Amino acid sequence: MRNYPRFSVSLVLSLLFVAGCSSVPRAQTPLTTLQGKQGGTIVYGLVGGASTPASAMAHLLRMVQNNYGDKPQVGKVFRVRGSNSDAVFFTVTNRAQGNQTVAGEVIATPTGPQTVEAALVSDSAARFGTTMNPLLNQLFGVWHPGGGGAAGGGKSAPAEPLHQVWNQDHSALVGIPDGWKVQGNGGTTLVIEGNYNAMINLNLVRGATANPNYRPYGGMTTGMGVKMVYPANWDPARGFPGFLKEFYRVNNQRIDFRIAQTEQMAGPPGLRCVHAVGHGLLFGATQPPPPNITEKDYWEMDVLGCMTAPNRMGDYTVTLSISEIDPRFADHYRATIAAILQSYQVNQAVVSGEANAIAAPVIANIHRIGAEATQRMRDNDIRNDQQHSDWRAGEEKIARQTQGFSNYILDQTVVQDNNMYGNGTIGHGTLWNNEADALVKHDPKRFEYVTEPNYWRGTDFVP
Repeated sequence: MRNYPRFSVSLVLSLLFVAGCSSVPRAQTPLTTLQGKQGGTIVYGLVGGASTPASAMAHLLRMVQNNYGDKPQVGKVFRVRGSNSDAVFFTVTNRAQGNQTVAGEVIATPTGPQTVEAALVSDSAARFGTTMNPLLNQLFGVWHPGGGGAAGGGKSAPAEPLHQVWNQDHSALVGIPDGWKVQGNGGTTLVIEGNYNAMINLNLVRGATANPNYRPYGGMTTGMGVKMVYPANWDPARGFPGFLKEFYRVNNQRIDFRIAQTEQMAGPPGLRCVHAVGHGLLFGATQPPPPNITEKDYWEMDVLGCMTAPNRMGDYTVTLSISEIDPRFADHYRATIAAILQSYQVNQAVVSGEANAIAAPVIANIHRIGAEATQRMRDNDIRNDQQHSDWRAGEEKIARQTQGFSNYILDQTVVQDNNMYGNGTIGHGTLWNNEADALVKHDPKRFEYVTEPNYWRGTDFVP
């Protein structure tokens, strides 16, 4: 059996002439319906067959159209603040009840890799402004997408097998998968995936000062001998972005980091530690961002920053550990990176020997502190791993959901012909809804509706 992209227009027109223009009812997913305590209607539940928020919203809007006999007029889709839910407002004319104007909102939330829950609140347009909040409060009292847990996110692949290797001066031992690389000395270690799609920097060390009048020796502003300038009493949540930017500035780099979550962590006596997860990108100080870069291209980052108590001159020491994963491979490498962190061991004898050799015993203490803080990072990563969302859906999935929503807005449907030319050839075509309904009604064994997951690349959508 061969696949061809489209069936002929002449065949479509001839069958439409025979079948007429009557519509074919479409199966609806059972949803829970409630009456608002102050008026209005609430509908919510799992949307069968929907794998994206866009397809779930389109499903509920079709349901509105079927109930009221009129196509809803929708606004701009927006992200609900502080969540991973998408929403859109709509108005529709209720043709079945005196052409009354109805207003409402549709909300959709991914609850798994291929599942979406959605909800709808509506009332007469004259009342919706006052009943919307009571309707939403009543909705969220009974609707808990995904069982009340964090919505969205994909499943992480299991950790790859590891083998133990030393860094260059044998100051640290770490487990890595085949094909990964290890660099570093003095306890500071860099672990890199073979294709540079994931990396971990452990125990980066930097001198710091809270003294705003600090001037580096020789007028330098970046480099190993330059201290970062940042207050020693910064707030863990609000101050972390600036702390991270200053750390990389003195390393002659720039970081754009979008925090998803921060928390202060207990450290050894005299040490403050902050753990943050989010997405970001690193650039050279003068390097422009890659062209057409957007936040969906930002790497998944997990950062632990620790600082000693400042001395009477305002000077202190910072250690930083950070893991980075290309968003295209986040699910694949997340568990592996957690396993690598668990395997990391500092050879304190080597670190101490090197510290003594350069007449700086404090470095050994810095790396000891960094190793202890990194252990806390590992432990916390394990606890938070399930909370990491599938930040970047594949380009193809985005294109499918966008096309599906576009088809709904344009009154179009993708239809499959299971017997083109009478020889079993299968084809797809995008038709006006009335044409599609007529074809399926006329010969349901030959023609069938195509949902988003079954769209053909290059035929039904362009990625």
